[in-house]
Amino acid sequence: MIERIEEALAKYWGYDGFLPLQKQAIERVVQGKDSIVVLPTGGGKSLCFQAPAVLLPGLTIVVSPLIALMKDQVDALSECGVTAARIDSSQSPPEQEEVIARIRAQTLKLLYVAPERLVSQSFLNVVQQATVSSIAIDEAHCVSMWGHDFRPEYRQLGMLKQRLPNVPIGAYTATATAKVRADIAEQLHLDNPEPLVGSFDRTNLIYKVRQRTDRIKQVCEVLDRHRGESGVVYCIRRKDVDTLCTELNARGYKTAPYHAGMSAEGRQESQDSFIKDKVDTIVATIAFGMGIDKSNVRYVIHTGMPKSLEHYQQESGRAGRDGLEAECALFHSGGDYGTWKSLMRDMSPEAHEIALAKLKEMYSYCTGGTCRHKVLLRYFGQDLEKTDCGACDICLGEVDCVANSLEIAQKILSCVLRLGQRFGGSYTALVLVGSREQRILESGHDALSTYGLLSEHSKQIVHDWIEQLVGQDCLDKAGEYNVLHLTEKGLRVLKGQEQPRLLAPTRKAAKRSKAAQDSWEGVDEGLFEALRAMRRTLADRKRVPAYVVLGDRALRELARQRPATLEALLDIKGIGEKKRRQYGETILATLQEYCDTHGLDVSG
Repeated sequence: MIERIEEALAKYWGYDGFLPLQKQAIERVVQGKDSIVVLPTGGGKSLCFQAPAVLLPGLTIVVSPLIALMKDQVDALSECGVTAARIDSSQSPPEQEEVIARIRAQTLKLLYVAPERLVSQSFLNVVQQATVSSIAIDEAHCVSMWGHDFRPEYRQLGMLKQRLPNVPIGAYTATATAKVRADIAEQLHLDNPEPLVGSFDRTNLIYKVRQRTDRIKQVCEVLDRHRGESGVVYCIRRKDVDTLCTELNARGYKTAPYHAGMSAEGRQESQDSFIKDKVDTIVATIAFGMGIDKSNVRYVIHTGMPKSLEHYQQESGRAGRDGLEAECALFHSGGDYGTWKSLMRDMSPEAHEIALAKLKEMYSYCTGGTCRHKVLLRYFGQDLEKTDCGACDICLGEVDCVANSLEIAQKILSCVLRLGQRFGGSYTALVLVGSREQRILESGHDALSTYGLLSEHSKQIVHDWIEQLVGQDCLDKAGEYNVLHLTEKGLRVLKGQEQPRLLAPTRKAAKRSKAAQDSWEGVDEGLFEALRAMRRTLADRKRVPAYVVLGDRALRELARQRPATLEALLDIKGIGEKKRRQYGETILATLQEYCDTHGLDVSG
C-alpha cells in the first residue's frame, strides 16, 4: 500500500517522496489506527490523510473550522485530479443535496465539513450509510482549552468514537504542546493514539525582533524588501489596522484590511483580493489567518507583541508554507504588555493566570538575546542541536550584546530602587539620562545618585534596556501603571552574582539567510518573474488562487532547470500528471520565449 501511495504522490501531486513523519502518519491511517500528528506549517500534514484517501475504499471525512480553508483545500485537490467536495453554510440547498448524492453514489474520496455539521443527527445518518475509511480532524488544537484557539464546538467530536467505532481518527495540527496533545486524546476518546511530533523548527523562517520606534517606517522597510510579494501585517487593535492600511495605501502599497469589526462582505472581499493576488498585503488583527492556505506568503509582520508564543508560532508560521525562505518581523514595545493585560481583565482567575504566564514568556522572547529558533523550540519541549540557526537576527549578527551589560544593568536596577520602586520604565529612563523635565526637577529626582548615570545614551536606548531586563526577569511590572519592581534575579544582578545580556541594534545590513541562498541558487530570477506572470494569467482564467495553479517552489525549479519537454516537466516537484496536461504547453512556451529573448538554452 505504501508503494502505491508513493505512486499516487507522484501522479496527483508531483512529489517523489515523503517529508519527515508523513510515511508513519500515513501508515497509521492505512492500518486503521488513531493518531495525533503535529507537523509544522509547510510540513505536509494534509497529505497524511489526503494521500491514503485516494487509495482506501470509501470516503475520508475531513473536519475543518473555516469555509475558506475548506474551499482552498477542495480547489487544490480538484486541480490535482482528486475527487473532493465540501458541505458548508455558504452553499445553496441544491448544492448541498448534490454533494450528499455524491456521498451516497460513492463517487467522492474526500469530504470537508465543519465540526457542527458532522455531529448533527441528520448528517450522521448519511455518513453512517456510507463507507467511511477514516476521519481527519484538522486544526485539532481547537479541541483543547489549553490550545491557543480553543473552539467549544470541537469538543462535540468526542461522540464520533461511539457513532463510528471502527473508523480511525487522526488529529492534525501545526501547534500543540504536550499538555494540548494529551487533552486532544482525552476529549476525542482516541484509542491508543500514536503521537507523531515533528520538529517545531521552521528553518526557512527568518525571525527578526525590534523595539517599535516608528511603526510606518519599520513596516515599509520590510515591504520594500518584498516588493510584489504576498505578506501579512498583524496589529493588536482594529483601529490600528484601519490607520496603518490607509497610511500604506497612501504611500503606494497595495493592501487591504481585515478585522472582526468589518462586515462579513468586507472581510470576504479583502480575503479574496489577497488570495487572488489583487493586493500584496493584508493588514489584520488575529481574526485573520486560520482559514488561509496561501503557500507563497513571503513575510509576516507583527506591529505589536502577540499574546503568547503559541499565537506567534501559528501567526508567523503562515509565512513560507511552501518551504521557501520567508521573513518574520516583530516590532514591539513595553506598552503592548499593558494592552494585553487590559484585554485580559474579564477572564476567569484560572484563565487569567494561564494567559499572564504565557504573556510573560512572549515578552521574554521579544526582549531576550537568545537565538529565536532556540527559544521557540524550547517552549514546545524540543532543542536546537546546532549553535547557530543562521536564520534569526541574533545568529545573523544583526544585534550586538553590550560589552558592559552588567554595569549598565546595575545602574538601571539601582535607579529603580532609588526611586522607591514607584515609577514605570519611561520615567526611570528619563532620570537615568539626566532629563531636565519639570516633573523630575519638582520631585527632586535630579538629586539622586543615579540621576544622569546613563546620560551618554538616548532615552529610547535606555528604555529598551529596561524592557530587556523585564524580559529577562530582572524587573517586574505591577499595577495599572506598570510600576517597576526588582525581582530575586534582579537583586542577584545588582550584587554581581548573575550576568544579564543587554542588546543594542547595529547598523549592519540585513543578510540573506542560508535557506534563502540555497533556494535561489541557480535560479534565473527574471525567468521566475516571467513564470509568475504566466501563472497569474492561468489563475485568472480558471478563477482560482495563483498558488493553486503552481507553487513558488515549482516556479523556482522551472527557472533553475528550464525543462524542454512535457516528459521533463514531471521531474519538477509540484507538477503531477493533471497539471502537466493542463499547463504543460503554456509552461514550455513561456520558457522557450524567455530563453530565446535572453540567449539561453532550455534544459540548462
